[in-house]
Amino acid sequence: MSVRTAALWVPDWPVVAAMTSAGVDAHTPAAVLGGSGASGAGRSTGQRVVAASAPARAAGVRRGMRRRTAQQHCPGLAILTADDARDAAAFEPVAVAAEQVVAGVEIARPGLLLLGSGGAARYHGSEHALARELAEAVARDTGHECQVGIADGFLAAVLAARDETVVPPGGSAAWLAPRPAADLRHARPGDSALADLLDLWQRLGLRTLGDVAGLPAGSTSARFGTPGTWARRLARADDVRPPARRRTETDLTATVELDPPAERADVAAFAARRVAEDLHGQLAARGLACGRVVVTADAVDPVTGEARTCERVWRTDDAAGMSAARLTDRVRWQLAGWLTQREPAPAPIARITLTADEVAPAGATQPALWGPASGEGLRAVRAAERVQALLGASGVLVPRLQGGRDPRSRVQLVPFGEEVPPARDPDRPWPGALPQPAPAVVLAEPVPVRLLDATGADVVVDVRLAMSGEPAVVTGGLGTVRVTDWAGPWPVAERWWTPGGGERRVYLQVVSDDGRGLLLAQTAGAWRTEALYD
Repeated sequence: MSVRTAALWVPDWPVVAAMTSAGVDAHTPAAVLGGSGASGAGRSTGQRVVAASAPARAAGVRRGMRRRTAQQHCPGLAILTADDARDAAAFEPVAVAAEQVVAGVEIARPGLLLLGSGGAARYHGSEHALARELAEAVARDTGHECQVGIADGFLAAVLAARDETVVPPGGSAAWLAPRPAADLRHARPGDSALADLLDLWQRLGLRTLGDVAGLPAGSTSARFGTPGTWARRLARADDVRPPARRRTETDLTATVELDPPAERADVAAFAARRVAEDLHGQLAARGLACGRVVVTADAVDPVTGEARTCERVWRTDDAAGMSAARLTDRVRWQLAGWLTQREPAPAPIARITLTADEVAPAGATQPALWGPASGEGLRAVRAAERVQALLGASGVLVPRLQGGRDPRSRVQLVPFGEEVPPARDPDRPWPGALPQPAPAVVLAEPVPVRLLDATGADVVVDVRLAMSGEPAVVTGGLGTVRVTDWAGPWPVAERWWTPGGGERRVYLQVVSDDGRGLLLAQTAGAWRTEALYD
């Protein structure tokens, strides 16, 4: 069953919010950079474009571009950094403007509002009139241009907003059918699991939403799991969670009193963490998840003493709810939006209340007895942070993939919890790199060995990659094993232009009679074992 849903979308919201905050002129080409390439200091080195303004797109700037490539297309490009808290706080005036037309809007994410259109459309005369009233209210009160679409179901409404259209009742499934399956990404931007699923469907020949909607329900669940079932429902214009204001569970609330009332966003954010963890703990203790969370702030006007209540509904990321940290982020963003708004003047917040809305059994997210869902991941993080507090940031290192030609050079050790740019870009081509698959174990220190042929003579690879004999035995620190199969050799010559001539080595893969695979490397005529294959 689908509910008529209206979606209000502000195009390119991250770049709109960033330009407004930085005071950049609307006609200036601008792009927001973000992603895993960010450094701990907030620098944009290695980041990619996550949003671009219309003038920047006209110059050829596209999402996913690296900074240097984007600047090559548009030399005068204004570079701005991604900031989720800023985007959410700046979006609050848009939600307030929309509430002047329809009471009780829901924030799906900064830049996108959802609301049930049934009663509101009847009040305003038609769905087209409702869409017009919403767009005019936002433009009048905030100065932002928005697009409104109305359709059956969440995905259809979001895509209708992008097209600025009203899909007739009952016609959303047919309207979605010819659209590309890649349009599902607009329902959950930045979801890597969804991106992988769409890539798989493209290879399988499922290229339209109609193809996805036509998949058998049982086979979809068995083959593609929960993400596939979710995507199929959206493609059929079925609702995952209609934007309907439902009765909240009064016993699933968390409240914190602020004495003295908080006038600054950072003070309110500290209290938001406590109340968010309280609500999340109540849900986890009862094995529940919530589809939405209602954020309520009670404030007192410092001049008139008049009580003021602000309330906003946030949609969680998926049907399983969200973690305490992600819930804290939503509350912090919302409080910052209230405390920084211009009209009406912000008042100190005296009480913060969170209420779980659309509560349901956690189902597949029920904490397990062991494994990641049992909370051991969080315990590991806390343990690592305690060790860092004792030994310093460099006392706890974690491996990360970087560019390189051999397994050892492709591993970079970085301090735990820090976003450090890779020393070598793994996405660049690396001629001469060892073929896949990668070894299962890279030895901490290479083990010297001898590689012998059937006569017992040492096997040597000369400068022309000719082998003096066929490998038959490997003997050394790992014992003596017979070679049943081998592949290679692969030469690697790095920094050959340097005065010392760089490093030249040859790699060989061998399979031993005990079933192990060994990665051998020869340097200056001497062999060593560098890694093991399963």
